[in-house]
Amino acid sequence: MVDMTEKMTELGFKQIDIRKLDFNVFGTIGDRWMLITAGDESGSNTMTASWGQMGILWNKPVATAYIRKSRYTKEFVDAGELFTLSVYPADMKQALGFCGSKSGRDFDRNGKAQAAGLTALYLDSTTAYEEAELILVCRKLYSYDMNADGFFDKSIVDAQYADNNWHTAYISEIVAAYKK
Repeated sequence: MVDMTEKMTELGFKQIDIRKLDFNVFGTIGDRWMLITAGDESGSNTMTASWGQMGILWNKPVATAYIRKSRYTKEFVDAGELFTLSVYPADMKQALGFCGSKSGRDFDRNGKAQAAGLTALYLDSTTAYEEAELILVCRKLYSYDMNADGFFDKSIVDAQYADNNWHTAYISEIVAAYKK
């Protein structure tokens, strides 16, 4: 069996201190997107996200991922303690588009990622992909279901939730970060 540290090094990843990470969250998440991935060798799923937050909360480095109740990936995030957020080179946007437009329910185990050209990488009891340039391993701390009552700007409800397909927000501690 290959040691995970050795495997990550072979793939060009180096574990880094998240507090030393220097990147534009707005451009990275909003323009380049990211993948939210959960599950393990027995089964996993991934989805594209262009919404999210990162910062410090409860004296911990955290990321907040938003997942609609209808998404298959939500079942995997709910079932485990950990999930990953990963960022890819700009030339992989087509693969991320595929992951955002296809449901994992329509593929066999891990088939959606394979169809997108992604190679599964199992680390820290969850899943990411070898093609990533940044992988954040996140441990769930708190979640809440969004609803109309919490919105001060009701136009957001009309624009984003007319179909009542609400998001669950997952505030999670970033417990490991790997960068190429």
